[in-house]
Amino acid sequence: MVTVAPERPSALAKVTRSATTTPGRLSLLAVGLLVLTVVTGIVAALTVQAKRDTLDDLVDHREPLAAAAQQIFRSLSDADATAASAFLSGGVEPAALRTRYEFDIAQAGAALGKASSDVGGDALAADQVSILSQQLPVYTGLVETARANNRQGFPAGAAYLREASGLMRSKLLPAAEKLYEIDYDRLQAEQEDARSFPWGALVLILVLLGALVVTQRYLTRKTNRLLNVGLVTATIAVVLALLWGAVALLIEAGHVGDAERNGSQQVDVLVQARINSLKSRADETLTLVARGDGPGYEQEWQQLAATITGGGPENLLRQAADLASGDSANGVVAGEVRQAVDNAEAWLGAHRKIRELDEGGQYEEAVKVAIGDAPDSAATAFGKLDKNLITALNAGREEFFTQTTKAANSLSGLVPGLFVLGLIAAAGITLGIRERLREYR
Repeated sequence: MVTVAPERPSALAKVTRSATTTPGRLSLLAVGLLVLTVVTGIVAALTVQAKRDTLDDLVDHREPLAAAAQQIFRSLSDADATAASAFLSGGVEPAALRTRYEFDIAQAGAALGKASSDVGGDALAADQVSILSQQLPVYTGLVETARANNRQGFPAGAAYLREASGLMRSKLLPAAEKLYEIDYDRLQAEQEDARSFPWGALVLILVLLGALVVTQRYLTRKTNRLLNVGLVTATIAVVLALLWGAVALLIEAGHVGDAERNGSQQVDVLVQARINSLKSRADETLTLVARGDGPGYEQEWQQLAATITGGGPENLLRQAADLASGDSANGVVAGEVRQAVDNAEAWLGAHRKIRELDEGGQYEEAVKVAIGDAPDSAATAFGKLDKNLITALNAGREEFFTQTTKAANSLSGLVPGLFVLGLIAAAGITLGIRERLREYR
């Protein structure tokens, strides 16, 4: 007669049978709580670290690249305006204007090299860099040809200068503007990511808190003990992590919002204002260079002037003034913008005088008002306006760095703090349930 050995229960069957007993349930609760604690801690720590990395990237990488794209646009616009002003001087242009033009071209080249380091994977950005790299030498060549003709008194110099300016406006400036838009959109996207609230981590923490509360109520019913010291300690640790994280992230989001509102957004408006003022300055001088054959330049001047003068909603200087707050850095911005508004109005008055003189047949007098150094000249008013805008731009960038750095500092110690509190919670869960398990041995 053959004896059949009894079949051994499977591991699943053992677990299932164990789960029907109180010790088995307690063991499963302990494992579940520990796994949930570990997952919650990892997700929370990774979320906070990702935000810290984003903030560091904003300061070290993203904003400087957006500034480089700005610099390309600003330098090219200034070079175009300066080249036209130098041409109006006749013969050998003033050394100061020549130096400024060469500095603008050098700055544009350096900024282009920096901006081109971040176009990998973005075909549109790479296209803009390619256009700028190919067309900038063509532009400078046309300007040099215009200078050579102008020194010898040949009228062809004006044609070459107008061709150079046409190239600048049709290809170089649109490419620079598009590159800036791409980098600014990236900057805004990272700022939005930095100030977004981590709802996933919050849900996990609340689920963990709920599980701890439910477990303690279960133990109270089973053991008739009101408190379990270990689980209470774990709950306190999780609550502390929740409060610390929530407060730190709210403060961080507030600083990021300030960096955007009083920094990057304000700088963006000021950049547009300066670019439009530089375009207007080039139009003003090119109208004189064309000697009656440049109504298009004057028409564009009128359109652009509306963005830096007057009381309409399109006035960028007014928009910048509205964005400025009472903070120390933005107090500088507000003061410079107020002065810029006054200097823009003075420039508008000087421009009207230029047009009156030119249309009245007093060309030489119009040129003096346009490029002379008299207190009421267009060059003087434009120079003051440009200085105001540069100072305000630098203050806006400084505010961006200050607020973003504060945002990063608000998260200091949070990742290791979450790690320590997670260990305390795990230890509390383990000790709290182990004490109850001992009662069944």
